[in-house]
Amino acid sequence: MNNFFYPLVKDPYSDSDIKEAKNILNSRQLTMSKTTSKFERLFSKKLKTNYSLMVNSGSSANLLALQCLINPYRKNRLKPGDEVILPTLCWSTSLWPIIQANLKPVFVDINPITLNIDEKQIEAKITKKTKAILLVHVLGNSCSMDKIKKIKKKYKLIIIEDSCESLGSKYRNKYFGTFGDFSTFSFYSSHQISSGEGGMVCCKKKEDYDIIKSLRSHGWSRGTSFEKKYKSNKFLDKKFIFFNSGYNVRPTEVSAAIGLNQFKRLNLMIKSRDQNRKKIINKIKKNKNLMNKFDFYGASKYVTASWFGLSIKIHKKLNKEKVINILEKSGIETRPIISGNFANQPAAKKYNLATNQKFPESDFVYKKSFFIGLPTNKISKRTLNKIEKAFEKAAN
Repeated sequence: MNNFFYPLVKDPYSDSDIKEAKNILNSRQLTMSKTTSKFERLFSKKLKTNYSLMVNSGSSANLLALQCLINPYRKNRLKPGDEVILPTLCWSTSLWPIIQANLKPVFVDINPITLNIDEKQIEAKITKKTKAILLVHVLGNSCSMDKIKKIKKKYKLIIIEDSCESLGSKYRNKYFGTFGDFSTFSFYSSHQISSGEGGMVCCKKKEDYDIIKSLRSHGWSRGTSFEKKYKSNKFLDKKFIFFNSGYNVRPTEVSAAIGLNQFKRLNLMIKSRDQNRKKIINKIKKNKNLMNKFDFYGASKYVTASWFGLSIKIHKKLNKEKVINILEKSGIETRPIISGNFANQPAAKKYNLATNQKFPESDFVYKKSFFIGLPTNKISKRTLNKIEKAFEKAAN
């Protein structure tokens, strides 16, 4: 077992991905340009989003979505202290953009079956200050979007879909990231597609698109509907008009080229991950020595999942720390489900984000669950046998 290694992701780049990157390097056009724009257009066309903008990470995508909501150019912008509901099971940069926008995060526990926000608990957390819900589609799965749509309509809320782990997943045959007012995606190395570092932010309204586009690049007017508005000002250089606050979270053409090339293979990679997932589950479930030792999280009702990883639940009699330690020593790389209950993280405690609140389901998932990777290449019989033996060892 010493020479065996089953990573979260194994070299996600094909020869054609590297070729596309080299073509960009040879062109000498490394900064954001035509390839980025092409990727954005194809992304919108496939997912059926109105507007898509590539950025340097999924975290930056979340940042721009939340900054757009408070921007003075937005007609119905949020005010300081307005509340945004989000699940306790989240990534740090699902949460911090809310705080960085001077808004108040309100945690809601999860459904331990779907690993997503518990829709039944949302309404109890809604107040007069609640303006938005930030959903986190966990590892390719989601909560009931039918129920979310009803809550959105009833309370006139804004929906942001953090789909960074779920590119390609569908609910009632409609892609995640197309239900909300905003959605975000990540193209980090272990995700459904990878551009090394990179992400996408999508929105439904032209107003939001123009704001996000300016925020992405220094508050510049270039390429937005605001460009013509200020061109007549004789005190401004027409090429350098800064009408808004801003950042520099643009992607490179190299990242766009790799991401675009992988995006064209998205369906094939989704199929491959799903097949590998089924093979591992069948291998473990058929093993009599592993009977009732491990269980696997499945897709929610109406969800056709694009799996990020294989999420696993440990039997209550098994010690998670021991199981993880043996699996890691056996060469199987593991991860917690996102970052566990984020209310338990030191940063959350430092900023008093969920003082004296209990989230038992998120705690339970952290204590008894983890996930392993799903390769996009066909998994070998040798690898399956090694995984099976590692789980046998961990369960004893």
